[in-house]
Amino acid sequence: MKIIHTADWHLGHRLHEQSQAEEQVLFLQWIENYIVNENIDVLLISGDVFDTNAPSNQSLEMYYNFLVKLKSTNCQSVIITGGNHDSPGTLNAPKELLNALNIKVVGKAAENIEDEVFEIAVNEEKVIVGAVPYLRDGDIRKAVAGESFEELTDKYKQALINHYEKSAAQCELINSTNAPVIGMGHLFAIGGSVSESEQNIYVGTLGHIGAEDFPKYFDYIALGHLHRPQIIGGNEKVRYSGSPNILSFSEINYDKKIIVLTIENNEVSKIESEPVPRFRQFYKLTGTAQECIEQFPSVISNEYELTPWVEISLNEEHNINTDELKSAAEDYSFDILKTTLKNQRKTKGIEELLAETKSIKELLPTDVFKLKCKEMGFDLNDRPEVEDAFNEILHSVKNQ
Repeated sequence: MKIIHTADWHLGHRLHEQSQAEEQVLFLQWIENYIVNENIDVLLISGDVFDTNAPSNQSLEMYYNFLVKLKSTNCQSVIITGGNHDSPGTLNAPKELLNALNIKVVGKAAENIEDEVFEIAVNEEKVIVGAVPYLRDGDIRKAVAGESFEELTDKYKQALINHYEKSAAQCELINSTNAPVIGMGHLFAIGGSVSESEQNIYVGTLGHIGAEDFPKYFDYIALGHLHRPQIIGGNEKVRYSGSPNILSFSEINYDKKIIVLTIENNEVSKIESEPVPRFRQFYKLTGTAQECIEQFPSVISNEYELTPWVEISLNEEHNINTDELKSAAEDYSFDILKTTLKNQRKTKGIEELLAETKSIKELLPTDVFKLKCKEMGFDLNDRPEVEDAFNEILHSVKNQ
């Protein structure tokens, strides 16, 4: 049996307001062909299928067209879990219809843990999957009025660990043939490396667990949320597949991948990573304005012929007129998406930060609160109850 572990497709994602639909379509075509050519039996998608909880018709069409096409391939079992970007309602809405195609969807934590556990049989091999979605605090832990932020953190983390233990116990309960067991998850695992395009699941370290916190009963943990493919805690069986497409310029210096598992003789015999083609070329140019212009001829596309996207980081001390860059770029077939000053001053007030921020997801709510307090000269060390009150309000809002 051959299984693909992938995650964080973020269908509908826009990079600096530019649609990435072209490379998303190319990825779906590529993975469909890979499934056919490599005789893949099972596909696991560990959350963040969509980039927003209200995906566009275009994104939904890509998603459903892909799933329908899988029916004519060797891949006859698909398990999809919800991520923090996904709307549980959107994912779960066609649940019964997709079930007829042997596509299992777990958009949010189920009331009954058995609804998150599936047995898959292919020829003479079996695998048990504990399909744990992104676990929202309100889904797994009852809030208590007046809790401190530290109490909230500890109780949520323990509730999260308990959920995985229940999943493992249910897997063991139905595992009559001692088949290998795979756990799925969408969270931040301690030790993971992040990029600019990721959001913390919760404020601070809330909900962050380590590789050692997952039940030992799982033979492999298929994680989503972090966009860099990586092994967690030195344990090769706890992995992020990463996102298949580049979602920020901070992700251009490493390969995107899917993970391929092979089940033989009732065990996970192989764990291999397969690079995903780079469907669009990304470039980050550094130097003075003139030095960057001199690099323009080297900015070229690849065999997929999508327009290359460029970020320019200028070695300048002060703001300069970028008209020279824009004018010079007109002679080339690429788009400049972002221009920054590499040496700009580090200390900024809250208004400057917000002015530069295109999306609120680039700043945590607690960061904004602390920056504003600092700017107003309000010392939170002298009035810790104010920060506690803010955390309580934030917690309440997140769970509405």
